Amino acid sequence: MSTPQQPIPSGFTAASTTSDVLRGLDLTGKTAIVTGGASGLGRETVRALRAAGARVMAPVRDLARATAALAGIDGVAIEPMDMLDPASIDAFAARFLAADQPLHILVNSAGIMACPLARDARGFESQFATNHLGHFQLTARLWPALVRAGGARVVSVSSMGHYFSPVVVDDPHFDRRPYDPWAAYGQSKTANILFAVALDDRGQASGVRAFSLHPGGIAGTGLERHVPVQALIDNGVLDADGKPIHDPARGLKNVAEGAATQVWCATHPRLDGLGGVYCEDVDIAPLAQPLGGAFTMADAAILRGVQPYAVDRGTAAQLWHLSERLLGLEACR
Repeated sequence: MSTPQQPIPSGFTAASTTSDVLRGLDLTGKTAIVTGGASGLGRETVRALRAAGARVMAPVRDLARATAALAGIDGVAIEPMDMLDPASIDAFAARFLAADQPLHILVNSAGIMACPLARDARGFESQFATNHLGHFQLTARLWPALVRAGGARVVSVSSMGHYFSPVVVDDPHFDRRPYDPWAAYGQSKTANILFAVALDDRGQASGVRAFSLHPGGIAGTGLERHVPVQALIDNGVLDADGKPIHDPARGLKNVAEGAATQVWCATHPRLDGLGGVYCEDVDIAPLAQPLGGAFTMADAAILRGVQPYAVDRGTAAQLWHLSERLLGLEACR
């Protein structure tokens, strides 16, 4: 049964941190994989899950950089994996499955944003390939371990950026339309939400539940590297001196606040028996009114909720079948 797209409410707020969410929870005996675990929200998620007792693995593209970034967090297993390299994803999953162990938590946190047009070796647009298809493939390959857990959660880190664009199923790689970096980012973030909808439909019978979320606006994580500083200042993300503005009520958070929603989705008992929903500010988000007109970064500070096109079950099924075809696999069966 699908979960209503409306606040529970959770008892937490936009200013709640990962420590608030995990207070009193013991994750000893749980195994988690966190992509993008060497920086920003991913690193804070790794730290928080380890602090609560989970065994945590971080698959990363740059082993040396990740080793340095995670040096202050004891006991994290770092493995090589490149989200744009399907053979690399398969190899990582095969190594994990070879240990015949359950996977209780998969946090798909790696991502890129608003970058210039680039294509991988298959000709796939890089934001769609990294943010959606790479995580789709990883989840599909790890499916036996998720089922073995007898109660697992898959968390996809999306964004309010999904307002920039629905998924254009007929042209996801901008082969026949002009490339726009924000439209490409928005499409990939909408895909993250639709993936959670479709995965939850397929996973419920096997005890696998899926969630997506908007973490908030967190400057300084490196995700915004392709966005001019002046644009961030103009849109109220940075102050006149280029320093991050902290205002959780407007969605402008620090890393511990930003990662709180994905950690909540991954661990909190309040979500037991629920799934397939988009969350924000450590709660299930409301369903928003369809957006009329263009969306800008400044809108993210005042708008809340998920666009209807991002949680449409028919579109989610379309995207699922497209992803299987593009990757040449049958997923989660």
